[in-house]
Amino acid sequence: MTRYWELKHEDGQDDADLYIFGDIMPDDAYKGKNDRSAMDVVTAIENLTAKNLTVHINSYGGDVKEGLAIYNCIKNSSMNVTTVDDGFACSAASVIFMAGKQRVMNDASLLMIHNPYMVAIGNPDELRKAADDLETIAQASVEAYKNNSNLSEEKIKELMKAETWILPAEAVEYGMATQVREKAEDGIKQSAMKRIMQILSGAPKMDTDEDEIMAKLEAMDQKLDDIISAVGNGDEDQNDDPGAGGNDHQEQKTGFNLFF
Repeated sequence: MTRYWELKHEDGQDDADLYIFGDIMPDDAYKGKNDRSAMDVVTAIENLTAKNLTVHINSYGGDVKEGLAIYNCIKNSSMNVTTVDDGFACSAASVIFMAGKQRVMNDASLLMIHNPYMVAIGNPDELRKAADDLETIAQASVEAYKNNSNLSEEKIKELMKAETWILPAEAVEYGMATQVREKAEDGIKQSAMKRIMQILSGAPKMDTDEDEIMAKLEAMDQKLDDIISAVGNGDEDQNDDPGAGGNDHQEQKTGFNLFF
């Protein structure tokens, strides 16, 4: 079983990135695998010395108990945690998404919430108990959604029962996401634009709120326009050059296998 997570952090740096890009499954102890379970994720997070953690998610979900363990570890962390939906945050992965203080949806991403399921076998009493157990298990996810949204418990259960796919704008409306990541403006990546704004406003790189920067830039429109224009002209010059090779190196993308 391939490890579904990866942690990136350099010693002494304040920022760390956790990538959950796969099915959230427990360690396969029978085959001697390791470094695959929530225990390993939790241990890695607890050993971090970073102040800021960004959790990138692209997952169909998986094991409920594993997802809850990761959610609680992140939620209880002293770090400033931002969760980012990079594609799908479904089922148990949507619960992990709820752990962020800032919860960011990309404009082409989705949440999916539903009731948990299990395989049961036994006599009528055992099967009835299994159904009751599932309702209790589902309540843990309900609490995570309720504590990180503006939805009532009744509405959450209604959405879970219907196995609901949630668009970015809906996620913000429900309070499940705090923002939708903005598109690039005038061909400039948002991260580059933000850095330009920080330089112009004299703000430190990581410590100033973006709204403050935008407010300061109200009186500096002309300077920003000049920079954007200069960058735009540079891009045109490069594109006019047949030897520029701007499209020779495409970013490699990986496929995503269907769950089960």
